Amino acid sequence: MPPISDLATLLRSLQPELHEGIFVFATLGPGQQVDLAELVAMVREPEGVSVVVAEQVARRLGLNAMFRCGWITLTVNSDLQAVGLTAAFSTALGHAGISCNVVAGANHDHIFVPIERAAEAMAVLQRLQQTDLAQEAR
Repeated sequence: MPPISDLATLLRSLQPELHEGIFVFATLGPGQQVDLAELVAMVREPEGVSVVVAEQVARRLGLNAMFRCGWITLTVNSDLQAVGLTAAFSTALGHAGISCNVVAGANHDHIFVPIERAAEAMAVLQRLQQTDLAQEAR
């Protein structure tokens, strides 16, 4: 299926999935490395390389977990140039008082939320998807 850019279609097709486990954001120290197979995400910043990995990987490597989170993937194939998707789901989560950190992959958006709010975040995203469907049916 080709990437979707229409916001209404994207919202109808969110299909969020919560990955099993606990994930963490951490910064690698000088010379420290992580096997690419263990990475969820990586960003090079002036302060160092930020990574998202499973909590057990961070423990094994002695990384300081800065944020313990649940990892939600929006399984809709979103176009990297689509407008409004991040704003829609981050606003919905914000109204529920749930912080989110977003990483866009080439095909999907990945949302990291506080681990203790992950189930609630899933419910918010599912309501967002259903609300859009209900509005379109009118």
